[in-house]
Amino acid sequence: MKVLYEDNHLLVVEKPVNVPMQEDSSKDEDLLSIAKAYIKEKYRKPGEVYLGLLHRLDRPVGGVCVFARTSKAAARMSRQISEHSFKKEYLAIVSDNGLKDEGHFEDRLLKDHRTNTVRVDPKGKDASLDYEVLKRKDGLALVSILLHTGRSHQIRVQFASRNHPLWGDQRYNKKATAGQQIALWSHRIEFTHPVSGERMSFTSEPQDWIIGL
Repeated sequence: MKVLYEDNHLLVVEKPVNVPMQEDSSKDEDLLSIAKAYIKEKYRKPGEVYLGLLHRLDRPVGGVCVFARTSKAAARMSRQISEHSFKKEYLAIVSDNGLKDEGHFEDRLLKDHRTNTVRVDPKGKDASLDYEVLKRKDGLALVSILLHTGRSHQIRVQFASRNHPLWGDQRYNKKATAGQQIALWSHRIEFTHPVSGERMSFTSEPQDWIIGL
């Protein structure tokens, strides 16, 4: 876990790929537990460490994310998320298939908790994003995505449902093969500090999954 910023109220880190955000049925080491252990050891805190999980990244996805170190900070940050003043920008490589240079996706997404999959369904919850193509090569497109809502698997499903599945997405891309790393990265977050009121921005650069684009 790479620490990008910390103070008495927030902890901003770079999530490694294939690490769950919090403990799940796999019982693999999770980011929340790693971050709590880091705080406990660095500041020699006795007892249980408080750390608020504010937003989630899918297990195979890496990049920047933020935790709250106090319940007051958690409440104020959660309010920003619900009011859409917390900005989340992703990078992804998708199948080109005539993808327009920029666009806006608006859908309703429904999660099937039995299979842990998501689909476009009129009974689902609102989901929206904007994207811009940064580069094209060999039938693929590198896109920058501004996420307006934070639905489970949102980016993956909204692009796949339009025949632009993410490279390496073994759940929603039928052409993905075992062992491929999904080409989705939490690139930048922007929010207002819950105590100082300062507008802050943090960026995490993706690693070698750009596959030559």
